[in-house]
Amino acid sequence: MLQIRKSNTRGKADHGWLNSMHTFPFANYYDPRYTSFGPLRVINEDRVQGGQGFGTHSHSNMEIISYVLGGALEHKDSMGTGSVLRYGDVQRMSAGSGVSHSEFNHSADEAVHFLQIWLFPDQENITPSYQETHFAPDTKRGQLRLIASRDGREGSLLIHQDANIYATILDGDDRVHLPLAPRRGAYVQVARGQLQVNGITLDTGDALQVTDEAQLTLENANDAEVIVFELAL
Repeated sequence: MLQIRKSNTRGKADHGWLNSMHTFPFANYYDPRYTSFGPLRVINEDRVQGGQGFGTHSHSNMEIISYVLGGALEHKDSMGTGSVLRYGDVQRMSAGSGVSHSEFNHSADEAVHFLQIWLFPDQENITPSYQETHFAPDTKRGQLRLIASRDGREGSLLIHQDANIYATILDGDDRVHLPLAPRRGAYVQVARGQLQVNGITLDTGDALQVTDEAQLTLENANDAEVIVFELAL
């Protein structure tokens, strides 16, 4: 079963300093048709204006991933972590028993563009932790690069959930496949560009929810960067 989510059907929030598109319920946006997908709870596409950002706030019992698409994202948290992330950088914060953090645009005049991703953890009240890794474009080009997993294999970020998150950059004749085992599904989010997934054309910001399929095939791309979530349902 393939369910398309067009970009313009997502929730929209424009706060001037922040423009955000919500795939699942967030803040004042709610749509009962799209509440979550397995443990995948949030995909927000955020654009933050120069010198602006999210002040210190708290989370608990959530796996929080930021995938930077452009600009520079400055992170600080109550664990003592401080970092500036740029294109290709991915951060994972396990909120666990509770953590406070802030996310600001490190630049005074250039917008920062990133995906904010939340997954429910498979265990609660763990000790909060932080991790970041740079995934160079060449490691994603023409292939599915594992960027987060339950066991941290292949240099991926370690998340506390039975899920595998991949990133890929595809163009022209590039084609990649991902087998899907029974009782596992996939969520495909197009960060930019255009491609076909199992024969369905997706554009920038579009997504595809996949259940009861044996395989994903990503092909016929035009300068596409894509995030693929493979997870238990």
